[in-house]
Amino acid sequence: MRIGFMFDRGRPPEELTGFAAELEAMGADDLWVVEDLGWTGSISSAALALAATERLRVGLGIAPVALRNAALLAMEVGNLARVHPGRLVAGVGHGVPEWMRKVGAETPRKLALLEETIVAARGLLGGDEVVLHGREVTVDGLRLVHPPAEVPPIVTGVVRPRSLELSGRVADGTILAEGAGPAEVAASLGHIGRGRAAGDRPGHELIVFAFLHVDDDPERAVAAVREVVAGQAAWLGVPPAEVFGLFGPAEGIPVRVAALREAGASTVVLRPIGDDPDGQARAAMAALGRGVGG
Repeated sequence: MRIGFMFDRGRPPEELTGFAAELEAMGADDLWVVEDLGWTGSISSAALALAATERLRVGLGIAPVALRNAALLAMEVGNLARVHPGRLVAGVGHGVPEWMRKVGAETPRKLALLEETIVAARGLLGGDEVVLHGREVTVDGLRLVHPPAEVPPIVTGVVRPRSLELSGRVADGTILAEGAGPAEVAASLGHIGRGRAAGDRPGHELIVFAFLHVDDDPERAVAAVREVVAGQAAWLGVPPAEVFGLFGPAEGIPVRVAALREAGASTVVLRPIGDDPDGQARAAMAALGRGVGG
């Protein structure tokens, strides 16, 4: 399976290129950048990371379709995918409702907007002339002048059953947010599978984000992530004890990652929490035997 790391939104953007280069040197497969309102944009972040590396795959995690016009999204993603073929994953999603309201971008037809954006963007990225008069998206006879030679996968970061089913039907993969453990992975795959049965996509990558905090003292590790876990639990609507993560000594990481893989995850993206995220990434890679020389 693929092992990646997230560049946390709280880190200054000037640290991104160094982190990307270090991840590539240590043998990681992926780097995922975020797009959260007020923090930073995913397209510009991905461009920086791709330019600073040669092999690392970079993912958008995630671009809200309510903020991203489908044509402009395809133009931006297409540029990056053309210059860096095979190294970009375009993650899209509904967007956090509260944030979308702050900028006047919320829509009651979230499912339609997500599906139509994916369909339009994929057609444009494939070099087609796209004509789409949907409920939320209009593209009237547009074609990209410089489409990429290889269409990047479009994956969704979604949570609820109807969105997961939509993802299975029209997307190339699904991102599960931090906190999803093996049980949630298995349940999500059930919804995704129903969508896939009604769709025509050739494959589906399941990408699971997971919190990481490495500390030889398990109790100290749990204390260090308590606030972050509580916030994620509130967003997911579950008790904090049900938020899955990799907290504690590094030797426990392989078992937790294996549990996600056995449940059906294709890719695990670790999000270091707390001090020294680079060191935590190195510790995780060493524990997984995935580092250079591992």
